[in-house]
Amino acid sequence: MTEIYLEISKLSDKFTKMAYGLTTDKNQIDNAVQELMLYFLQMNPKVLSKIYDKDGIEGITKYGAVALRRSLTSPRSAFYYKYKKYYSNIDEYSSTVTYNVIETGEVIPKKHLYNLPNEKIDNYQWTKLEEIDKALEDFTWYDKKIFELYYYDGNTLDSLAEKTSISRNSLFTTIDKVRTIIKKKLNE
Repeated sequence: MTEIYLEISKLSDKFTKMAYGLTTDKNQIDNAVQELMLYFLQMNPKVLSKIYDKDGIEGITKYGAVALRRSLTSPRSAFYYKYKKYYSNIDEYSSTVTYNVIETGEVIPKKHLYNLPNEKIDNYQWTKLEEIDKALEDFTWYDKKIFELYYYDGNTLDSLAEKTSISRNSLFTTIDKVRTIIKKKLNE
């Protein structure tokens, strides 16, 4: 496996050049390539070995190109949630901010880190999570654990099926059942 990872690390410049076909923002490209390298490290070693054994470094390059394109263009990718969504919200925020001039003559935004402690923090999301945790106490240990592994630990159905040796369909049925019951309880 180490040999494969060394070969993948040599492809960093190639992936960077590929990313320039999708965007010209250097920061986005660097972050996307870094996320791709992390993706390869977290990838199932058996699948990675199969790709490498079948097509060699060319197969890894093609696989990486598809993953890179998806991360830069899909709003459901991990890259989008970690980087694009975050920075686009900052850009929207910075374009609508009004400024204060303080005694020293320094111009700072009204919403700034200096002003955050004075703002009221909305605990709506935390209370919802607490309500979900409370509703989960009524379920069997199996239903509760599967739901937690899926939502709280960020597993996909496929990775959860592989880790637990439970069929994907069975996991989906359990998660869907728990989700439906929780929605009904919270909306009552």
